[in-house]
Amino acid sequence: MSLVELIAEADERGLAASGLACLDRCVPLLGGDDEVLRPLWASLVEGREWEERLTKARAELGAADAEPTEAEDEACGLARRMLDAVPAQPAAGALREWADACSVAALQIHRLLDAADDGPGPVSARREGRTEGMSPLVAAELRRQVTVLELVAGHGAGGLRRALDVSTEGRRVLRAVVSRRARGRA
Repeated sequence: MSLVELIAEADERGLAASGLACLDRCVPLLGGDDEVLRPLWASLVEGREWEERLTKARAELGAADAEPTEAEDEACGLARRMLDAVPAQPAAGALREWADACSVAALQIHRLLDAADDGPGPVSARREGRTEGMSPLVAAELRRQVTVLELVAGHGAGGLRRALDVSTEGRRVLRAVVSRRARGRA
């Protein structure tokens, strides 16, 4: 099943986890630490305090310190828009729109930061299943997005811990990419 189909079939918890996982993997671009979105993950399990925890996370991710390159600047802007667009109330319609936008943005971020060429197609084609010629970083991000949706669809709240683990792995990869690019500039 394609990523587009998985998002279309996801319930509220799956949509929230999908969007949050995309944002979580991009936290290194926002200058945040690895724990900044953990309270929002807990909110998905507990089913409460989403808005309060979102407000706190936004405040903590207020400003990044680094001076990004042009590609990183565009990537940072995409990550910032993901954060700004998080729905204050986790309702299905708003979450579906946000999760879909986060999926596209996260793939585009990985494309911008990948040293390898991702081929000629748009990221929307990747989400629909046309994956030939994908760069390694984009392919890994696509796999993570699919895995998060499948985990939550298959295991409900019980799948959130494993979805968080998948997201944590992706965040570490992106942090390493950003760090490597920064060392190259120095």
